[in-house]
Amino acid sequence: MSITIWVVGAYCILATAAHIGSILIAARRCRKRRPVSVRSGGKTALGVLGLTRFLRRRGLHYGKECLGGAAGAALGIPGVSLVRPVCGLENHIEDTLRSAFDLDYPRYEIIFCAAAANDSALPLVRRLIADHPHVPARLLIGNDSISENPKLNNVCKGWSAAAYDRIVMADSNVLMPRDYIERLLAAWRADTGVVTSPPVGCRPQGFWAELECAFLNTYQVRWQYAAAAFGFGFAQGKSMLYRRSQIEAAGGIRLLAAEPAEDAATTKLVRAAGLRVRLVDAPFEQPLGYRSATEVWARQLRWARLRQASFRNCYAVEILSGGLGPLLALAWVLAAVNWPVAGVVALATIWYGAEAALAGMAGWHLTARSPLAWMLRDILLPPIWIGGWLGRGFVWRGNQMQTVESRGAI
Repeated sequence: MSITIWVVGAYCILATAAHIGSILIAARRCRKRRPVSVRSGGKTALGVLGLTRFLRRRGLHYGKECLGGAAGAALGIPGVSLVRPVCGLENHIEDTLRSAFDLDYPRYEIIFCAAAANDSALPLVRRLIADHPHVPARLLIGNDSISENPKLNNVCKGWSAAAYDRIVMADSNVLMPRDYIERLLAAWRADTGVVTSPPVGCRPQGFWAELECAFLNTYQVRWQYAAAAFGFGFAQGKSMLYRRSQIEAAGGIRLLAAEPAEDAATTKLVRAAGLRVRLVDAPFEQPLGYRSATEVWARQLRWARLRQASFRNCYAVEILSGGLGPLLALAWVLAAVNWPVAGVVALATIWYGAEAALAGMAGWHLTARSPLAWMLRDILLPPIWIGGWLGRGFVWRGNQMQTVESRGAI
């Protein structure tokens, strides 16, 4: 056989090995887990947490001066500020915003941030705050023009107003489980600069929303956990837990304006400080609802351009990550040596069967249409990758934005 056949065959083998390896890593970190409990404070802290859960699940209220505030502080349970930007009404937004009020954690506050007083989400936010007087929550309105990133401009006031050193920036479309804060805190280590969670798509309506699940779950989430396993964790803007004291010591929240996206800036800031980006075990869900083909394409193209602008070297090798290349390579090799092309079907079965196993183990969205969505995703990866190189403009929540060349490490 010629050297070309050997090279193409080796590429197919290595790509398949990397695919299976990344699935094994993700399966270990993303499988369903039992709820996490607060570890600090020993058995007494666990008792406070258990009583907190008992009261909340039965709709009983308590004030800051009672169980959730003073007792938690006395036991050394760290307070946490949830900063949630809102911008318009999204699919399932009442469920996602309401989930922040039902957390089992005994000592936290919620700070909703809106850029404009006429935002359509504000009546819902005010109603949720009124319906949950036992949870410290407030709404801040205004815009700080510290960057070209509208989300960062929106959350800046919440960062400044937060009562606690531990601050979680969480998008309005994140569905928070009851142990949301505990799971974020459980991932923190002495060398941590941020704990994050990539989004897992759930509740899709229609095939195009299933295609978005195919991009998010068994592809992007999987590769993020694989990268983190080798010390190359990337922050994801959906959920990010910070220590404010760390960020302020490095120069403050305005440093997050150094990149087109605040999560890319966070990644570089953390790495520059000699710290690590860590991911939670079992990432948090994002209900998708209805998606059109145009919406899915625009979103993936936007993310591709942002990755290309901030992490160009990593982005360059993304073209090797999908299943289309290895399958075409195997078909070419089999045709060149006159072997049965049934081997392509066998590889496709192994490739997408492994994805199905990951989705099933993790409890992610999985239907009979999922393999079709995975195959279409892999067909679309090359044109999206090319689009990431060719353009810089995109629209985010009605804002026309431009990616800029990365400024490198912060």
